[in-house]
Amino acid sequence: MSNPTRLIPLTQWNKHHTWPPYGGLRHLVHHADKNGFTRVIRRVGRRVLIDEQAFFEWVDTQNSTHER
Repeated sequence: MSNPTRLIPLTQWNKHHTWPPYGGLRHLVHHADKNGFTRVIRRVGRRVLIDEQAFFEWVDTQNSTHER
């Protein structure tokens, strides 16, 4: 069994990481269908959780997309 990733509530993200700020993260979640951020978020009821490992993988794909 693989190691489970840490799921961080959207509102608690900045207690663990300084970037992106809360407003920027909300923007990414709001436009998740357009920017591929859907693979990063997990919804449990009304709560939005950020998959920490998937977030950093998503950041890496964004960087490689712009370098081409």
